[in-house]
Amino acid sequence: MHFLNSLTLIWRPILEIAVLAIFFYFLFGYIRGTRAVQVLKGLVILLVIFFLAQRLKLETVNWILGKVFPVAVIALIILFQPELRRVLASLGGNPLLPSLGRSAAILDMIAEACHILSKKRIGALIAIEDEVGLKNYIESGVKVDSAVSTELLMTLFYPKTPLHDGGVVIEGDHIAAAACLFPLTQQPHIQKSMGTRHRAAIGLSEETDAVVIVVSEETGKISVAMDGKLVGSLEQEELKKMMRDRLIGDGQRKNWFHSRGRHPHALS
Repeated sequence: MHFLNSLTLIWRPILEIAVLAIFFYFLFGYIRGTRAVQVLKGLVILLVIFFLAQRLKLETVNWILGKVFPVAVIALIILFQPELRRVLASLGGNPLLPSLGRSAAILDMIAEACHILSKKRIGALIAIEDEVGLKNYIESGVKVDSAVSTELLMTLFYPKTPLHDGGVVIEGDHIAAAACLFPLTQQPHIQKSMGTRHRAAIGLSEETDAVVIVVSEETGKISVAMDGKLVGSLEQEELKKMMRDRLIGDGQRKNWFHSRGRHPHALS
């Protein structure tokens, strides 16, 4: 009986530590490389100051920090709404299973279309759905609901056609919609020369886990946005590999920006 009581006292703290360790591990994995890291550093500094103020009995500092913290929590929720939405949406998905209906052949056709559009200097914006649904963005455009093909993607982005503006959304093995509206990123450090397509690609990747491909109309360069980061100047084979690693692989998500270190073409 004494042994059982001792075991009960031991496993509860171990379980709590394990749960907290897993929570913080995934939390730091999500915010790594994002603007949330700097805010987290600021919060740690504030907590240290608050702790020292209590130990040294600095009443005025304690009173000010006591008033600031409740307001800061609300401000953080508003400021990091896209990041919080992406984290909560990812929790609803199953990261162990690859998306249904997606194959290497589909991704190869997308890469080929982007390569040809790049050579012709035709702008394009393509979002490939992963675990988080893109229904809201599909509804903002014109429904296509057609099988993915290189020729169709090129036709949709051909200049002066009705659907060439906006983004194309790909669900599984079919093109769901074209001329879709994507949210623009609000990151302050984005280059001023970056166009609307690139800003929309980063913005959508901040709010969802989609892989967003951009073909620049001005330079013809191919870029990919994932998790709020943009990688530019990609060749066709590099694009294929990035899509396969992220969307198919061995059923597990691979992140070119974090797990493999910063890509040489990454844009800040």
